[in-house]
Amino acid sequence: MYDLLVIGGGINGAGIARDAAGRGLSVLLCERGDLAEHTSSASTKLIHGGLRYLEQYEFRLVREALAERERLMRLAPHIIWPLRFVLPHDSGLRPAWLLRIGLFLYDHLSRLRALPGSQSVRLSTEGVGAPLQPRLTRGFAYSDCWVEDSRLVVLNALDAAERGATIRTRTQVESARREEGGWTATLHDSETGRRERVRARAIVNAAGPWVAQTLLRTLSVEASPKVRLVKGSHIVTRKLYEGDHAYILQQPDRRIVFAIPYERDFTLIGTTDVPYEAGPGRVTISPEETRYLCDCINRSFARAIGPDDVVWSYSGVRPLYDDAAENASAVTRDYVLELDADGPKVLSVFGGKITTYRRLAEHALEKLDLPGLKPPWTGSAPLPGGDMPESDFETFQAGLRATYPFLPDALARRLARAYGTRAERLLGEARNLSDLGESFDGGLTAREVDYLVRVEWARSPDDILWRRTKLGLRTGRAGVARLSRHLAGRSIEVD
Repeated sequence: MYDLLVIGGGINGAGIARDAAGRGLSVLLCERGDLAEHTSSASTKLIHGGLRYLEQYEFRLVREALAERERLMRLAPHIIWPLRFVLPHDSGLRPAWLLRIGLFLYDHLSRLRALPGSQSVRLSTEGVGAPLQPRLTRGFAYSDCWVEDSRLVVLNALDAAERGATIRTRTQVESARREEGGWTATLHDSETGRRERVRARAIVNAAGPWVAQTLLRTLSVEASPKVRLVKGSHIVTRKLYEGDHAYILQQPDRRIVFAIPYERDFTLIGTTDVPYEAGPGRVTISPEETRYLCDCINRSFARAIGPDDVVWSYSGVRPLYDDAAENASAVTRDYVLELDADGPKVLSVFGGKITTYRRLAEHALEKLDLPGLKPPWTGSAPLPGGDMPESDFETFQAGLRATYPFLPDALARRLARAYGTRAERLLGEARNLSDLGESFDGGLTAREVDYLVRVEWARSPDDILWRRTKLGLRTGRAGVARLSRHLAGRSIEVD
């Protein structure tokens, strides 16, 4: 019997599984698809306090998020790093004094100041104003962080597994029922077709957009739906400007849209907030959302873009807690944990944001209060690959380049970013590029593919090209076909 069955392999499920395994519990995590296949890989890819949440008086959420931002920078410096944001002042929208007050609060709600504070900028004379329309002459700059969102999920699952958790992808919890002393769940492995029953003392329902459905249909727990589904979509274009800074652009509907440097040669633009009523499976951007995001850029940037400039887009459904807000953009991003203890316990996760996943996991285990639970530990434990002295990524990367001098600069940096100190496990005794095996598009090699299958639960080209890496942006149909043949021709061996 497991102590805990976690349903859902997004950031919250993986974070809870990791925390629980490190506290001495036996854990089984089941994800019916791939890790981070849905909402957790469809974020704006920011670790941030949420500047706009101050307008909604979400001070506790912002304070907690800012504290987590500082902590996560130290624990995963390979996949999380500082990003400077430029906020142009548009005289027809929020007044400058309101922006200045908001940024002052943002600077001071966190006790730690690892990142530079906010400042005023003259867009008419400073380089960051170059891509913008001449009418935008002043603005502000502040700091937050970037995160490789899907890799954050995978690294939490990997650490959970290394601490004893069982991670089962492509495995659906078809049903579960309460019995004396625990839950009995029926699992279906979609790869093998095999069904099996397992027992668990408690269940965490971290099914994301399916949280209400899982509660009612899978677990047969009567509860009123408390989740509000909101679709968020992003577009990616060729690089719109030079520099490693991002822009946060105010809109007439009082929303904000980000323009962020992405994968060296691209710009990421998002997000939308659209009420969503359909099933939360595969979701795609609508023509209206594409036009909306293009219009958002065109209000501020000198160079206009249109739908034909979009090279890729992605969408996700956010399972927000229904706080009865009229506007989808105003729905709280805070999380709510609901415990049903009418028999063996089940805890359901509503809402949340990627920045606060670690604290959410701590709160979830506190609420479950299972026997034998050890004290919290994740606040000081690096994620796999993040154990760099002083969290110094640049020094680590230089050391990796010295150890493997045959690696092209772009490949060395990508491997350092994706795997951190685990890159040496992947590269092993390689002494030249040919040692890494067949080369695919974008610098992907057979050695890396095999590592991702063996260690990180990758099974399909999409797992590898869009979630473990973002090389789908650089891989054509022929490259996908070659990768598919390689995957089909190898037997799956999992460490």
